[in-house]
Amino acid sequence: MCYNGNNKMSAIRHPLNEDIPMGMNVLRLHSMDANEKYHMPHVHAYPSSHMDHMDPQLMVFFFIEDLKVGKRLPVYFPKRDPSTSPHFLPREESDSIPFSLESLPNLLQIFSFSQASPQAKAMEDTLRGCEMKPIKGESKLCATSLESMLDFVNEIFRFNSQFQVLSTTHFTESTMLLQNYTILKKPEEISAPKMVACHTMPYPYAIFYCHYQESESKVFKVLLGGDNGDRVEAVAVCHLDTSEWSPNHVSFRVLEIEPGSKPVCHFFPADNLVWIAS
Repeated sequence: MCYNGNNKMSAIRHPLNEDIPMGMNVLRLHSMDANEKYHMPHVHAYPSSHMDHMDPQLMVFFFIEDLKVGKRLPVYFPKRDPSTSPHFLPREESDSIPFSLESLPNLLQIFSFSQASPQAKAMEDTLRGCEMKPIKGESKLCATSLESMLDFVNEIFRFNSQFQVLSTTHFTESTMLLQNYTILKKPEEISAPKMVACHTMPYPYAIFYCHYQESESKVFKVLLGGDNGDRVEAVAVCHLDTSEWSPNHVSFRVLEIEPGSKPVCHFFPADNLVWIAS
């Protein structure tokens, strides 16, 4: 999907859903179900003992030197059903709904969630994350509509520029969430002088945490083959300078490194987006 800053919004389609619903459609928070448990297969690629107690959903980080044919990595790819995932609201509707931690009690009433529910905790975490100050050299926005996302991307890439969006593609259907994947061919580096990453956040309607960092990053397409036969063309980003990141960032715990010591790479789930200037 490509977009020109001069194009009218009516020409844009949601990159994750075929159509943008024009009415309020509050859906279940797919990633915050209290009973959502998965059976994880035994992972051999990283035998370190600290991995035995690692949240499997954190198994997306790796080193840039891992990007070579034949390398075997354990990767967690969440499975999302677009038909049950939250959709974007039109900007007019999303702008009419408060989006702040201060408004959470009122929001829980609007969406009929009890204060002690998993959905309420998910909303609180999302709002808290969206209100955190950006790190040095970072610009960020929690996009509450497709229009606000495109405005942010357009501003970062400077108005009237051409840009495109990348996302991870699954070529096979599988219920396996975590397994070992082997890199099947030389990863393709995508030219990206500027990059905006947009991550889905749990909320009753679609919210994307979009951010741009001035520090250098590299973008790759990586063809992966799973132990069970799955095929995935994954988007991966390598952040070359992590010196400004919090020492508590989960990537440092997973990779057992310190901020700024090595580049940090990670794969993107299929419902996350990477915008690049084209």
